[in-house]
Amino acid sequence: MISNRDEVTRMILSAKVAKGIKWTDVAAAIGLSKEWTTAACLGQMTFNKAQAEIIGEVFGLSDEAMAWLQVTPSKGSLPTAVPTDPLIYRWYELVNVYGSTIKELIHEEFGDGIMSAIDFSMDLQRQPDPNGDRVNVVLSGKFLPYKSY
Repeated sequence: MISNRDEVTRMILSAKVAKGIKWTDVAAAIGLSKEWTTAACLGQMTFNKAQAEIIGEVFGLSDEAMAWLQVTPSKGSLPTAVPTDPLIYRWYELVNVYGSTIKELIHEEFGDGIMSAIDFSMDLQRQPDPNGDRVNVVLSGKFLPYKSY
């Protein structure tokens, strides 16, 4: 018996390693972006029934595990407030250094509000560079203004 969604994430990661599966192949199987698909497989998004069945087939999951894929998850996957994984920490550092700049520029351009992580997309690509390949990440979120009431 599976007791929570985190167990299903561990099953997916275990099967991914054992079978040599690539996230881009999983995304192609369900017809969505590699970014959203990976987040969903890691427990941050909810699959619908058809998607869960495809994921179940790809990773060899039980019916119970596929049911867990359709449960709305608790968002946020970092085990600590300040991340310790070096790659994730650099994102934390990026927000610490540039967060106030991003906020200031968004407010100047759009007004008082936020960038949505719900109505959101992300594209991550490798950018060849003679001085060492670069990570090119484009984040796109709908602007949601604060309302007066």
